[in-house]
Amino acid sequence: MNEACIGLIGFGTVGAGVVKILQENREILEARIGFPLRLKRIADLDLESDRGVEVDRSLLTRDAREVIEDPDISIVLELVGGHDPARQFILDSLANNKHVVTANKALLAEHGAQIFKAAHVAGRDIGFEAAVAGAIPILRSLREGLVANRFEKVMAILNGTCNFILSAMDDDPGVSFEQTLSRAQELGYAEADPVLDVDGIDTAHKLVLVLNLTHGIRIPVESVYVEGIRHIDNFDVEMAKEFLYKIKLLAVIKSLDGRVEARLHPTMIRRNHPLARVDGVFNGIYLKGDMVGDQLFYGRGAGREPTASAVVGDIVELARNMATNESCRVPPLGYPEDRIVSTGLMKMEDIETNYYLRVQALDRPGVLSKISGIMAEHSISIHSVIQKGRDRSGAVPIVFLTHVAREADIQKACRKIAELDVAEGPTGIIRIEDESLS
Repeated sequence: MNEACIGLIGFGTVGAGVVKILQENREILEARIGFPLRLKRIADLDLESDRGVEVDRSLLTRDAREVIEDPDISIVLELVGGHDPARQFILDSLANNKHVVTANKALLAEHGAQIFKAAHVAGRDIGFEAAVAGAIPILRSLREGLVANRFEKVMAILNGTCNFILSAMDDDPGVSFEQTLSRAQELGYAEADPVLDVDGIDTAHKLVLVLNLTHGIRIPVESVYVEGIRHIDNFDVEMAKEFLYKIKLLAVIKSLDGRVEARLHPTMIRRNHPLARVDGVFNGIYLKGDMVGDQLFYGRGAGREPTASAVVGDIVELARNMATNESCRVPPLGYPEDRIVSTGLMKMEDIETNYYLRVQALDRPGVLSKISGIMAEHSISIHSVIQKGRDRSGAVPIVFLTHVAREADIQKACRKIAELDVAEGPTGIIRIEDESLS
């Protein structure tokens, strides 16, 4: 090949980062590939804003069709985000025999079946490394480097905003969730409307894509249990410290005896666990393969250059495939389309793990025995219990750590505890991943 021509749709933060890399690292990219990458066209509705990179104005257009229908362009980058028109841009590009690179995790998580089928029918590649964990090459590792393994466990920190908030609360016990969120917004780590991040939606999209690659299971995002971090308060963080835990928003995938569980929620992990050291806006993926044992991937999960680096990595892979006429050498999800299944996921009520339970109860004789009795009725074994000082109303927080229990039993017990006349408000629940709590 003399060169690979690229068309960019979406000249925003990540798009500008891609242009910067193609310009500044042009020579080393050409040396590694064997031929140049040429950015031929850039489409965006806004052609006036300063992106911090210089481009030839003749490359710019407001019409995405000029990218999609250009016969010289072989790789289209969809960096618009959102569902539509991004989905149509990708489908039209594939129909025009273009390979596609995207960072659009929400689109692939919710419409992946249609998009990956279209890529299969067209015989074109689709790269999406940047959709999960930014600069960390986790998808390529799952798809190729670790393909020999059965994945027994994956626990991942996949949202820098949430990790920044929880890390800051752990560092400073006097700072509330709301204060830390405001600080994250001031620093540009959180959006003005942080719903997608703090309510777990962003991470859920990434979890669905990781599950595709680890187990060949394609499920709707709505079928995954998702719980954000809004309810985590300073007391929970301090109690976690007392028990030698840290609280992280974890995407959890486990496989046992042919049953697979996938869930997303705040989780307590030991302070000496590798993921406990992943702080601030960084991401981390811990996994256990039956052949390789424990693995940890760590790095920047967002940001202009880190995300753009993953996009360019996909461009290079596709360009190398094109040079040897080897399109679709590796299925995008690591499994052939006809081997992807939509069953096999456990219901949340059937999962079993350890739990931290916080009950706000009046300080009266017999209260602890009443609560313990309800737990015993629901087959919940208590590992340890701590009762803290009372507040002005005479209520005290009572904290329980349980041995392994079933989610359905925990939920039933907590509802019954909340009905007690000595209980104030619902029971706080945080799941624990700690194999030492047998």
